[in-house]
Amino acid sequence: MRFHTTNRVLLVVAATTLIGASPLLGQDPDRAAQSDEAAALAKQVQNPLANLVTLPVQMNHNNNVGEFERRVTNWNVQPVIPFPAGEYNIIARTIIPFVSLPVDSLGSIAGVGDWALSLFVSPAQPGAVIWGVGPAFILPTASNPDVLGTGKLSIGPTGVLFWGPGKWTLGAVANNVWSVGGQSNRESVNQFFAQWFVNYNFGGGWALGTAPIITCDWNAPSGEQCTIPLGLQGSKVLRFGSMPVNLLIGYYKNVEHPTGGADEQIRLQINMMFPQKQQ
Repeated sequence: MRFHTTNRVLLVVAATTLIGASPLLGQDPDRAAQSDEAAALAKQVQNPLANLVTLPVQMNHNNNVGEFERRVTNWNVQPVIPFPAGEYNIIARTIIPFVSLPVDSLGSIAGVGDWALSLFVSPAQPGAVIWGVGPAFILPTASNPDVLGTGKLSIGPTGVLFWGPGKWTLGAVANNVWSVGGQSNRESVNQFFAQWFVNYNFGGGWALGTAPIITCDWNAPSGEQCTIPLGLQGSKVLRFGSMPVNLLIGYYKNVEHPTGGADEQIRLQINMMFPQKQQ
């Protein structure tokens, strides 16, 4: 397995930032109370259906992409906003990608990709296992639709399950979308997305787990359809001023991927949280 110097530098810098920032939690005299708050927020931010406004900004550093085995870094801005609706909550999860695709050994085309929007309807007073269902959309918003997007409006069902026993959080989210409109000269869309996750929370906002993202293009030839990663990630809840944030570092090896797809990925994320004030 090739592990580039760039990857080592990114992991060392991110780990140093994560560990070095943790004393910020200890600036409050009541360390025990703040540690408990961090632990509660850590579990809450791992719940895709939590009644919590969040703004994750995620960097994905991919290696060996394309014919020239380029290193490519993409960014996702992923706001999550819950809305109360009587006995249910509606959770809007949006992914706004800023992507770069290599076109030769040196050059790349960069810009905004297609936005992804999921709307989950979930019980406001759930049981031990929390569920959510609804529609998923891929919006043809790419700044360069010929290269960075599908040129199609795509719609399909999505669902999520979450269970948080003790110090654990477990669950999965999945969707499949099909094109229903857009540029007539572009290929139709039939895409699958799934992310399962398992986390163990040590307390004080520290967590270790895995959350690989599986994607499949069912229109691609057999053997070229899916990207399946395996890996680990660590995270820590802390505060920057009055704002709680979750810092995350992950490494994933793509054990299966289409020809030209990345064979490994470093994931770095800062997730800003906006908890509701208690009345």
